[in-house]
Amino acid sequence: MNLKNKKVVITGATGGIGNCLVEKFNSFDASIVATGTNEEKLENLKKKFPKVHIEKFSLNEHEKIEEFVSKVETKLGGIDILVNNAGITLDNLSIRLNEENWKKVLDINLTATFLMCKYTIKKMLKKKFGKIINITSVVGHTGNLGKANYAASKAGIIGFSKTLSIEYAKKNININCVSPGFIKTEMTDKIDEEFKKILVSKIPAGSLGSGEDVSNCVAFLASDMAKYINGETIHVNGGMYMS
Repeated sequence: MNLKNKKVVITGATGGIGNCLVEKFNSFDASIVATGTNEEKLENLKKKFPKVHIEKFSLNEHEKIEEFVSKVETKLGGIDILVNNAGITLDNLSIRLNEENWKKVLDINLTATFLMCKYTIKKMLKKKFGKIINITSVVGHTGNLGKANYAASKAGIIGFSKTLSIEYAKKNININCVSPGFIKTEMTDKIDEEFKKILVSKIPAGSLGSGEDVSNCVAFLASDMAKYINGETIHVNGGMYMS
């Protein structure tokens, strides 16, 4: 895959999957802007990958996203690839889930992802080329206990990505999704071991996935090898869900 010097923007870069995404594109000598909100983790990312441009930015500031995209475009000299990986969870059973936490999750996971796509596509249209990969979740397909807001946000990403792919396919802009299952991260490391065994027992592959499993798929979709793939969701879940 030839991704050398491609101009890449990665949101949610400080999490487990985000780190792997930065590492993967960096290994291909891409020019990268990585965003997040955790200053300590962003600093660690900068130490690990000195060539990567680090930008602290909160995606819940919707009114600033257009300006942020323009700033990133100027810094990189364009945007070839956008990977929307940022996301949060605020779990609770539906009858206990308050409207504030419903809205917070959709604001970051769904609305901010849409706005990043919208303003980035405007930049991509100038040179009639672009790749957008939106990170969703198996939960957006199956639902899960206590995750009504999260499931709705991830299912919503899949729906609007299909629409965007139809609207801009003729402009040589591909929009696809990657839907991870249970991936080994700091978050899953905190899960009770007995409960983790139950989770793994439901995965035909017999193990949790890795961040690299996800980043490999994203890199493929970002490459010319996937130029005729558009509007698709690729599942990276060890066979626990098949569409």
